[in-house]
Amino acid sequence: MTNTSSKLTAFTVALGLTLSASAANAKDIVDTAVGAGTFNTLVAAVGAAGLVDTLKGDGPFTVFAPTDEAFAALPAGTVETLLKPENKDQLTNILLYHVDDRMLSSDMIPAGSTYIKPILSSERLCVKASSAGVSIADGTGQMANVVAADIKTDNGVIHVIDKVLLPGTRPACH
Repeated sequence: MTNTSSKLTAFTVALGLTLSASAANAKDIVDTAVGAGTFNTLVAAVGAAGLVDTLKGDGPFTVFAPTDEAFAALPAGTVETLLKPENKDQLTNILLYHVDDRMLSSDMIPAGSTYIKPILSSERLCVKASSAGVSIADGTGQMANVVAADIKTDNGVIHVIDKVLLPGTRPACH
């Protein structure tokens, strides 16, 4: 009976993990970011910019999500300044520079270099994919690396990046 009980317990645990994983995949972009615990600054910024409802919407969206460490690497005072109500437009533009209105999984990014257009921006990002991974050049010439890809949500996909992307001039993409 102990052997049968152990098998039943193992099956129940495995079923619970499967259901938990399914439920986790049923979260939208915002809920997934909140649940991860490594995007607290991004989540606060999305709230301050009034973009929560947008990123909880139907999508599809691809979000290049900077970690808390990426925000911490910005010059001192930058995040605090951007979170002020009078800087909402600038914050919104920076955040939307991280969002594409398509669902771009990593297997959809062609090898080599290609431009993508973030939503609500006249700017472009240069995405470079190789066997070494995926990197993104922003408008300041800085490169962000995708450190975790293809976190699927019910309204899109999140790719975790190690730098905050900033608009500026169109990056060279070759």
